[in-house]
Amino acid sequence: MRIRRPRRVFAQVLTAQVALTTGVMVLATGLFLAPLSSELDDQAMRRALSIAQTTAADPDLAEELVGTEPTAHGPVQADAERIRAATGALYIVVLDTRGVRWSHTHPDEIGRHVSTDPSRTLAGRQVRQIDTGTLGRSARAKVPLRDHRGRIVGAVSVGIAYDSVRGRLFGTIPGLLRYAGAALAVGVLAAVALSRRLRRRTHGVAFADISALLDEREAMLHGIREGVVAFDRRGRIRLVNDEAARLLGLDAGAAGRALDEVLPPGRTTDVLAGRVAGTDLLAVSGGRVLVANRMPTPDGGAVVTLRDRTELELLGRELDGTQGLLDALRAQDHEHANQLHTLRGLLELGRHEKAVEFVSEVASAQRASAEQIAERVHEPLLSALLVGKAAVAAERGVSLRVSPQTLLPDAVVDPRHLVTVLGNLIDNALDATAGLRRDAPFVEVELRAEHTTAVLRVSDTGPGVPPRLREQIFAEGFSTKAAPPTAGAGPSASVVPFPRGRGIGLALVRRLAERYGGMARVTARAGGGAVFTVVLPEALARPGETPGRRLSAAGEPR
Repeated sequence: MRIRRPRRVFAQVLTAQVALTTGVMVLATGLFLAPLSSELDDQAMRRALSIAQTTAADPDLAEELVGTEPTAHGPVQADAERIRAATGALYIVVLDTRGVRWSHTHPDEIGRHVSTDPSRTLAGRQVRQIDTGTLGRSARAKVPLRDHRGRIVGAVSVGIAYDSVRGRLFGTIPGLLRYAGAALAVGVLAAVALSRRLRRRTHGVAFADISALLDEREAMLHGIREGVVAFDRRGRIRLVNDEAARLLGLDAGAAGRALDEVLPPGRTTDVLAGRVAGTDLLAVSGGRVLVANRMPTPDGGAVVTLRDRTELELLGRELDGTQGLLDALRAQDHEHANQLHTLRGLLELGRHEKAVEFVSEVASAQRASAEQIAERVHEPLLSALLVGKAAVAAERGVSLRVSPQTLLPDAVVDPRHLVTVLGNLIDNALDATAGLRRDAPFVEVELRAEHTTAVLRVSDTGPGVPPRLREQIFAEGFSTKAAPPTAGAGPSASVVPFPRGRGIGLALVRRLAERYGGMARVTARAGGGAVFTVVLPEALARPGETPGRRLSAAGEPR
């Protein structure tokens, strides 16, 4: 009969896995049994050596050997038989320097010369071997016997029955075969289960049908609404579906070319090329926020998937601004708790006048600070943000100041955008100044209205931003927050991104400013530090117009 080769994918996989599992188990069993005999011999000789060393270490045994005669009822024979019975050894023979036995399993052998040469042991060396003596083949060990002055007065020979070693070997084989059979059965069952799962997944497809499936895959890749870019092992573009071409601005001739030839340098190119490691990496391309994931392929290439998260990212930034307000309120609550604890302590100490004075000072300071901000910033969300950030700054040892030029009416079209931008810049400025060894560090905020244009300016006393980096910090992916401060090039308010992603925050701030038709830039502060300025035209309502969101359906200001 001619054995037909299976055509289905699952059948070929099952056959290969069963053959592989069987071969591995046979090989593993053989490799285990091959050294097992020598290992058991070595264990038996080690056991015999240990018993011999323990017996020879008895100081009384050497004295008995020197001071008595070799008889069947002598003390040497009694001690040796006691140890043999306790350890299960085949024999324990004590001999003198002439090679005469003083103990033996068969008492009639006492007084006779040993059957093997004891010269090496009597010369002071320990001997381990598999040998045949008067009691048959055994694993034996011999050690010299010394008196209390260290002189060799005889030797101790211990034997372990070789039949027990062989019995252990043969006794191991059935168990080993059972385990091997069980492992083989598990492997076969796993192969069957995998083949059935593969059959369900492939629907019984044959290898000849794979070509058709690849054609269908091409059709699906170009029809989905998620960008897919495939690279070969040399980094050249192998496949670009329609969505990826739209998101990245690629043309039909991008396939077959290197990535650096079709995309400008930047974070997006680095992410696609795999020069940035991680999952769900954010990048900005053509004003769009993309989430990229790169997966290597077995042939050395890679597949990158792209998702458009522009609007979701903007919503996330607004949520971060709201979370900043909550953090500010928590900071104020913490500060109030400390003040209440101080007040309670003064009352318990009977310092009532000091308590009244303390309450008056705290209330006056907080009222003055809040009233000062409220007088200059009429938008409730922005004034609340500044009050809360002032408490956060105080806890971090930084003073948050409001510039005397600050004056912003309650006419903001979309306060959430300003809260997001201002909160991010203040947080970055606090990160740049907090912890620096500098007297009286502070962050100054200025909010001004120029007709319908809102101007936001945040300055800090941090290390500042070098001129060569003042444009790069607004590029996606640029961040030096983790770098230690260095002279003229340390982290400042410019290089600390939003918590949602390193190197994305400032890029989106500039994009938001550009959506309003404005700009975002950074300059140096007189005396050291950085000044961030964001100009948002049409961010304020015109006189007589009701403030509110003034955005078109496309999300652009109008």
